[in-house]
Amino acid sequence: MTDNKLPVSPTIPLLIGVVAISFSSILVKWSEAPASILGMYRLFFTIIILFPFLPWKQMKHISKKLTLKDWTLLFISGIFLGLHFLFWMDSLKHTTVASSMILTTLEPVFVMIGAYFLFKEKTSPIGLLSVCLAITGSIIIASGDIGLSSTALYGDFLSILGTLAVAIHMLAGQNLCRKIPPSIYSTFVFLIGGTILLFYNLANNVSLVHYAKNDWIIFLLLAFIPNIFGHVLFNWLLKYVDATTISMSILGEPIGAIILAYLLLGEGITLLQTIGGVLAIFGVGIFLKTKSNSVASQT
Repeated sequence: MTDNKLPVSPTIPLLIGVVAISFSSILVKWSEAPASILGMYRLFFTIIILFPFLPWKQMKHISKKLTLKDWTLLFISGIFLGLHFLFWMDSLKHTTVASSMILTTLEPVFVMIGAYFLFKEKTSPIGLLSVCLAITGSIIIASGDIGLSSTALYGDFLSILGTLAVAIHMLAGQNLCRKIPPSIYSTFVFLIGGTILLFYNLANNVSLVHYAKNDWIIFLLLAFIPNIFGHVLFNWLLKYVDATTISMSILGEPIGAIILAYLLLGEGITLLQTIGGVLAIFGVGIFLKTKSNSVASQT
């Protein structure tokens, strides 16, 4: 925990955030729009919502302090955030919410691998074992989807690509978040990611405006519910709660999404998805707990 005192129990905003991000996959499933359009408007509409609350005086000052390396990392972070939304949202068009969401829990694993090669961060034997558990769980999920259809397996592949992209986004922004306030950092990367998706749509002749009223409502809801009440809320909580606690709570997203998919979409969950999901979430949970203990022992 940080030194700042949260005016309410952290359980309440954490629960709100997890429920909010759990709705993301449901909203994507409800829309007929392409994944690239869903991701683009999700990012652009979030910027519009945040616009009146941005610290404009700080933004000009901070932008002048950023080095060429900082700007490069900022663009890399934004580009891969856009790719994350493109791949992950498209995965939901091909596979179930359960498979897609459980596979996204591999994010800490990819971050760990990247951190080892980029920052020489080492992981304990227990941490490596937990990674193996998570990967085994993901393989079980994918093997189960082979029996469903090649389309489902393709969706799993897109989900993994999306998770890899968001891991690169996190690694690129790791040091930047210490230099830039969360609201300013988020605005920059949302703008870059949204612009990348805009160029993608233009290059592939994807219509930018010809969508049903229901789709436009979903574009706005994606920005408002999972982004504002989810990701932005988690950024705000970093003032009061340590990052590991937030990461652990986000593991509740696939569980929440699977429950919502059952209630709102009528999607069930297979035995292999259940076994693989338990292994993946358990493995990532052990990894994050081990990471937390390692950091605590160094302070």
